[in-house]
Amino acid sequence: MKKIHLVSTFYSLLLVTSSHEALAAKKAAPGSAQSGAHPKTAAVAQASAPGSHAARASGKPVGRNAARNIVASRAESFSVVGLHKSRSTSVVVGSDLIAKSVPGSNPLKVLAQMPGVMFQSDDPLGLDTWSNQFYMHGFFQDQIGMTLDGIPLGDQEFHSMNGLNSVAAITSENVSRMDATMSAGAEDTASTSNLGGAVAFHSSDPSHKMGAKIVQTFGSNDMFHTYFRGDSGDLNAAGSRFYVSYARNDTHKWKGGGNQFSQQVNAKFVQPVGESSSISAYFDWSDIELYNYQDMSFDMLKNGGYDIDNFIGTRNAYAKAYRSALSANALPGGSLPAGYEKMSDPWDASYYDGGTLSRDYLGGMNFHFLLTNRLSWDSVVYGHGQYMRGTWASPYMASPNGAPLIDQMTLQHSQRGGFTTALHYDIAHNHISTGIWYEGLHASVGRAAFQEPLLGEGAPVNSLGSLPAPFATLWGEQINSNSLTGFAEDTYSPLPNLALHFGFRSLLQTARAGDTQNLESYTGTSALASGSITTAKAFLPHISADWHFLKHHELFFDITENVKSYPLAAYKQGASPFALSQSTFNLLQKQGGLKPETDWNYAVGYRFSDTFAQASIYAYHTNFKNRLQQITSGTIVNPISTVANVGGVTMNGVDAGLTLTPIRGLSIYNSISYNHATYDNNLSEPGVVYQLKGQQIVSYPRLMYKNSLSYTWRDFDAHFDTSYVGTRNFSYTGDMKVPHYWVESLGARYHFGKTIQKVSPLKDLTFEFNVYNLTNVKYISTMGENGLPMTGDYQSFLVGAPRQYFGTIRAGF
Repeated sequence: MKKIHLVSTFYSLLLVTSSHEALAAKKAAPGSAQSGAHPKTAAVAQASAPGSHAARASGKPVGRNAARNIVASRAESFSVVGLHKSRSTSVVVGSDLIAKSVPGSNPLKVLAQMPGVMFQSDDPLGLDTWSNQFYMHGFFQDQIGMTLDGIPLGDQEFHSMNGLNSVAAITSENVSRMDATMSAGAEDTASTSNLGGAVAFHSSDPSHKMGAKIVQTFGSNDMFHTYFRGDSGDLNAAGSRFYVSYARNDTHKWKGGGNQFSQQVNAKFVQPVGESSSISAYFDWSDIELYNYQDMSFDMLKNGGYDIDNFIGTRNAYAKAYRSALSANALPGGSLPAGYEKMSDPWDASYYDGGTLSRDYLGGMNFHFLLTNRLSWDSVVYGHGQYMRGTWASPYMASPNGAPLIDQMTLQHSQRGGFTTALHYDIAHNHISTGIWYEGLHASVGRAAFQEPLLGEGAPVNSLGSLPAPFATLWGEQINSNSLTGFAEDTYSPLPNLALHFGFRSLLQTARAGDTQNLESYTGTSALASGSITTAKAFLPHISADWHFLKHHELFFDITENVKSYPLAAYKQGASPFALSQSTFNLLQKQGGLKPETDWNYAVGYRFSDTFAQASIYAYHTNFKNRLQQITSGTIVNPISTVANVGGVTMNGVDAGLTLTPIRGLSIYNSISYNHATYDNNLSEPGVVYQLKGQQIVSYPRLMYKNSLSYTWRDFDAHFDTSYVGTRNFSYTGDMKVPHYWVESLGARYHFGKTIQKVSPLKDLTFEFNVYNLTNVKYISTMGENGLPMTGDYQSFLVGAPRQYFGTIRAGF
């Protein structure tokens, strides 16, 4: 395996090549035209600089160097140089690059090719929402603002009430591009959590021509992915059009038993209004039904093995779970499966099952109106409803019929809705924008207990199917919130190659929780957290500048202050004040320990962009205050969990990237990232002081390296990708660490294109082959899904998938 890494690095450093898809400085950014605009308007819009709404509509160029901000290629080999806006660094990843991954893959996996970005999952496509984790320059997914066509996707944590996972919001084949904004993000992002950047997903527009697309993928573990999309084409002279798509993904788990299934419907309608305005509507329905992989500890990994998992789907599954539960409670007839006695906690190593079910409805409308040649108005209205259940069989509570285990489920119903509206005005050398965002949320969440049958007297509960009536409600909460943000910004261009940005945002969020049910014998507390919390910041400034000097060179800096509103999560579900008992909630409020997370971000960077080479270096410094973390111990079915303010964090980091493309068809990309993020303070609790000061933050490595080699020859292209993730702290004190690992992937595809059109009604036919984890390395991927310990071991990580093969056929009509 070391030889592969050395060869990859050697060629990446020495080969100086180019591609016929080389980056064109005059090419417009993908999707820079207003979404849904008429073809005539789009042609004008793409001729102007990004970020200027009036210029996009009128076709007035902002400056002769504006086009240099765009670096893209027809085949979209990943480049370290992306779209740069004066307000912050932004990398644009388009649909062609997404299409190189296995169909149905989480688009965030593609973004993980960027320097300083890490994506973790226990499945090769990144679809298991329980295990998905996304980091960008030391910021976790609940500290990054995410939107889809301007619709807020909210907090990306699994237990979040005010968010929607991106894989449930849109089918990956319908993503036209992603704009990843590092550092501070943008003040106009509709988010209360963007401490360290933003990711904006953009759905593709319906085609102007009637047609259809079919994608069929087969893979390891009986993986079966189907995607179908039909486009209406223009329905009238104005250009009204729509599409509807359906995607279905079904695969057996790569270890243990059970399957992972999802299906999704997307629809979009676009109505141009006049020459320069448009209205569009987007709808998403998602159904996710997953048997999850079992969470692991270091003890389980060492003494139980890499392939240990829950029992469901294996031989005598319920009997093994039943007898293990008897053993856990020291009851007659109890026994453990062979080899389990080696583990210190064999009863939590495998449950009967554990699963996730989520059904979501998301809808939104976008309005873009050019009011004058200088003034435009953009608004979004949206709504989201979710039903979700997280389930696992617990061996620590008996059913009323005497069975030694129950099926316990966390059930959630949530509804949220809101709007954004903004005005954009160009005058002299200024582009001025101002706007607001409002969202209201209501969520009801609780945990119910379902009776399991006596052994041999019926089938166990189907936790992903229809449910019987529960025999008990273990706890319940209701949470309501109202969020309001406002922003104002001005980008001033005193010279054609210089842009200065000044702006600020204001944030106000109020949230209230109420205890609706509490079984004290289960929760161990007399009352769950009830009360209200408020996050309020009236002035969060943002200053940046972008200077294009000489012909291929660019310098920029970015300074901002940000705040993250208090997380909204129920009892023991995250680092939220509402995840606590009433007594702890009251104590923290009294002591002043409940404070929202804030930070100051400072970033500076340099880019070189030419036909044959693109290079960048990006350095950043962040000062965090009031970092809230979930500290956990005990068993994962009913953990001992608390929320701690671990104080400040100081983070310094640097990325360096290089893309070489000097011979036709070949592109080589390398990046290396270093992040030094340490806790500023020790944590004191009654009778003990935990030595956190100077320790690297949990879950994020100090060092990452990425390499990609891609080659295109006529209608054939292939790519080889390597990723190195360094050692990560598992415990806050750093006494337990997750080892580093390398993972390689390989892909190839052939386009028949015009050839197939001559002999069939197909417009396009493509065959693809992909291999994930080429060297079949064993590694720990996701960590902290159940919280992380202050010190020592805990059952809270997931291992990555072994080598997986995928074959795909794409056809267009």
